[in-house]
Amino acid sequence: MGSITDLPKIDFTSNFQNIIGNALSSTPETRQAVDPSTEELLYPVPVSKQPEVDKAVSAAKAAFPAWRELSFDERAQYILRYADAIEANLFGLQELLMKEAGKPVSNAAGELGFALAHLRETAKLRLEDEVIEDNEERKASVRYIPVGVGVGIVPWNYPVLLGVGKLGPAVLSGNTFIWKPSPYSPYTALKLGEIAAQIFPPGVVQVLSGDESLGPLFTTHPDVAKISFTGSTATGKKVMQACAGTLKRLTLELGGNDAAVVCEDVDVEKVVQKIGPMAFMHSGQICMDIKRLYIHEKIYDQFLAALVQVVKSFKVGGGGDPEAFLGPVQNSMQFAKVKDLYSEISKQNWQVAVGGEPVGSDKRKGFFLPPTIIDNPPDDSRIVVEEPFGPIMPVLKWRDEDDVVKRANNTNMGLGASVWSNDIARAEKLAKRLEAGSIWVNSHFELSPYVPFGGHKWSGVGMDWGIVGMKGWCNTQASWVRKTI
Repeated sequence: MGSITDLPKIDFTSNFQNIIGNALSSTPETRQAVDPSTEELLYPVPVSKQPEVDKAVSAAKAAFPAWRELSFDERAQYILRYADAIEANLFGLQELLMKEAGKPVSNAAGELGFALAHLRETAKLRLEDEVIEDNEERKASVRYIPVGVGVGIVPWNYPVLLGVGKLGPAVLSGNTFIWKPSPYSPYTALKLGEIAAQIFPPGVVQVLSGDESLGPLFTTHPDVAKISFTGSTATGKKVMQACAGTLKRLTLELGGNDAAVVCEDVDVEKVVQKIGPMAFMHSGQICMDIKRLYIHEKIYDQFLAALVQVVKSFKVGGGGDPEAFLGPVQNSMQFAKVKDLYSEISKQNWQVAVGGEPVGSDKRKGFFLPPTIIDNPPDDSRIVVEEPFGPIMPVLKWRDEDDVVKRANNTNMGLGASVWSNDIARAEKLAKRLEAGSIWVNSHFELSPYVPFGGHKWSGVGMDWGIVGMKGWCNTQASWVRKTI
């Protein structure tokens, strides 16, 4: 392999094409996504149909036998070289990510930095055979065998991190991988595919863009062995149903309505500085953002007042704004959904602590909404029951531990939950009662490439990342060896 500096330069402002068998591939039809900061059309991208899907799956299937025969160390070297190639193109990727996702500079840089770390740390993982029994007569062990052709269906909110978070474990485990980005954010994925074509053997990593009809072509394809989907619960149910026809392996990381429970003994000024960003990061468009905040009644007024000041300090700005913390809602579909939730403020007479319904006189372009806190709404209100996936959150009072646990768990969702207290033993005991795939004490939305994440209940099936995530890209095989005949 040559050095990374020898690779051809990537153009991040034109020539967005599918990557099939390491070749750029166009389609007769194209479409354009929208810059959410300006509502201006971005670049044309392919609209893949059945022929493109069949061609990509065939290439992935043909590449699989040789790829799975490589050692973990050999496959890891490809991943590390891919990370180096991404880093060599970091500026262009960041500029593109800010356009397609509407991310301010800090958010875009943070996503790309974590994506690079994720690839490099994932490359250190190994799936070893697990010896269950080994004596003079026989040896019994458990092996993890790559499934074959895998497809990652990636959402629009974190299009780079959530894509490489599927790619790395999939290919390290010995699978070939096809990346299907969201129609709302296809650009960085296509360029990451172009970079991958310079690193991996043909057919190992491919990227196809398309419209809403593309996903079902993969979920029903007989030669796709595994689907890893991140997105809404409603769509996840459709993916699961479609995969049943061919008994595909699947991982679903779906919606969340994360609760954070704050006890009365916390340092209010210190904790609000942590919880504020964890609730409003990326304008609430993260599955693991805090969505419901339960504050003990003894500190409720003090905490709410301090939190309001934190939220007021958040600057709202467009993609690429170096001073902004909050960007726009990423697309018109989600913007309409969140605005509908904002409209409930006046209809239901919710008390607004900061923010409120958008003012009709605001004529600036972009899908912007004011960061908003609703003060102690009823538990059955939409803002509590539904996941907003926008910059609006309820803050609620609690008094009794059993009651707040019951209220926090009173949801079909179960992605993440946290407890905040200076009494670690108390907080850990409380957190373990919360029904979620990830629980935190004195933090929230804390992630690592080594630690799996996924949801309980309607928030998902299976887990991504770490050794647990890698096993999800494999079939489990029991191996029996008799030492004498």
